[in-house]
Amino acid sequence: MRRHAPAAARNRDPIAAVLAEELPASGHVLEIASGSGEHCAFFAGRFPGLIWQPSDPDADALASIADWCAGLANVRPPLEIDAASAAFPAADAILCVNMVHISPWEATLGLLAGAGRALGPGAPLILYGPYFRDTVETAPSNLAFDIDLRSRNPAWGLRHLEEVDHEAMAREFEPARLVEMPANNIIRVYRKGRGA
Repeated sequence: MRRHAPAAARNRDPIAAVLAEELPASGHVLEIASGSGEHCAFFAGRFPGLIWQPSDPDADALASIADWCAGLANVRPPLEIDAASAAFPAADAILCVNMVHISPWEATLGLLAGAGRALGPGAPLILYGPYFRDTVETAPSNLAFDIDLRSRNPAWGLRHLEEVDHEAMAREFEPARLVEMPANNIIRVYRKGRGA
């Protein structure tokens, strides 16, 4: 029942280091597209003062998340959420790891819209993954990854960070931080505008 994502074990510590600087000390964290559930289980142990709400649109993923997070007092049962269409529960922070490039563009737009409704002023929306950037040469591995993704599904593929930023700002989010991560990934932190 448990799924294993090899990248999760490799990137969880670097992601957690950034989360330690960006997440509130207490409150609820909504994870969109939790996948196997490995990240949620790890982060729940690393940040016991936070209540974690995992989610995914896939039934097999929901079962895996429930298995990984069984017995963790600060993890709620996973919710079936399709980022492209569903309403999000209220949260103090939203985390989304490796979804933007492995989903249609509509899922990213839905993520931003849902986060805009779910988060209060100043709350973070934290995205992790590979992106194209206008001012940074794309690593060959990311170019190959993009070709592979589009061969599997033409609606998938690396997104241009500037386009995501534009759509985020149109929904009252401000780009607050960019952190270079291992394996040519980044973390982009947005903060909900105080006037939103």
